[in-house]
Amino acid sequence: MPPYRLFRNFAYGAAGLPPCPMLREGQVFYADYAKPDGFCDEAWKAIYQYVFALAHGATKEPFYYGDWISKPGMAICSCNDGLRPVIFKLEATDEESQINYIPVQD
Repeated sequence: MPPYRLFRNFAYGAAGLPPCPMLREGQVFYADYAKPDGFCDEAWKAIYQYVFALAHGATKEPFYYGDWISKPGMAICSCNDGLRPVIFKLEATDEESQINYIPVQD
């Protein structure tokens, strides 16, 4: 049974469970290695490896040899909230990454 049918047929979530309170449809974030301000911690843990790969050159070939995503430079991912997941479209850009902190020097 597809997951969406399971959720519709059985009340696993608490009564009145609202959509994700952390993110809104249409929000745009830019990132490379660090979680953007205002981004959900749990969602970041679920997608950061794809963000990092796209930000560091995984743009010439589709992910997983083309049998997952057909378009190079893009990934479709979701957070790990099973009752109200947020789906993310990740895309590489031509923007240069900037370090917004002072690295530790040994």
